[in-house]
Amino acid sequence: MTRLLIRTLDVHDPGQLEASIDLLEQAFADPDRYDRERIAREILNNHPVFYRQFFVAVKGGRIVGAAGVKAADWSAKTHLLYLSAVAPDMRSQGIGRALIEIRMEWVERQFSSGRILVSTSRTKRFREFGFAEIKGSEINDRHLMLYRF
Repeated sequence: MTRLLIRTLDVHDPGQLEASIDLLEQAFADPDRYDRERIAREILNNHPVFYRQFFVAVKGGRIVGAAGVKAADWSAKTHLLYLSAVAPDMRSQGIGRALIEIRMEWVERQFSSGRILVSTSRTKRFREFGFAEIKGSEINDRHLMLYRF
């Protein structure tokens, strides 16, 4: 059985970068919101205050998941989990959960306190990680959820 590895995306590795962009582009399939160019800009943005950090899940040498976290507001110590995808043939194996966990751990290591926001239709999953739904936030079956640390 091949072991799952979760690591920081190396944006200087063309293979990792292209595989991550491909995976995210296919998962979102919404060219008006997340076309290939926008996904690439999000991943490659290296603004010193409004950071972007991406992680990949690798199994058998193949990128099977990708997910990001970014600063929403540096003064309010607010961070967003976003652009998360798992390859269709690899779902239901805990990869999405592992990507949530690694991003939360990373934020908590980088910042002494703050909050993490996520927009999701999977409220149960995020409640398991300590997120609470923000009342009245539902739009198109997606809920805004908050985690404080």
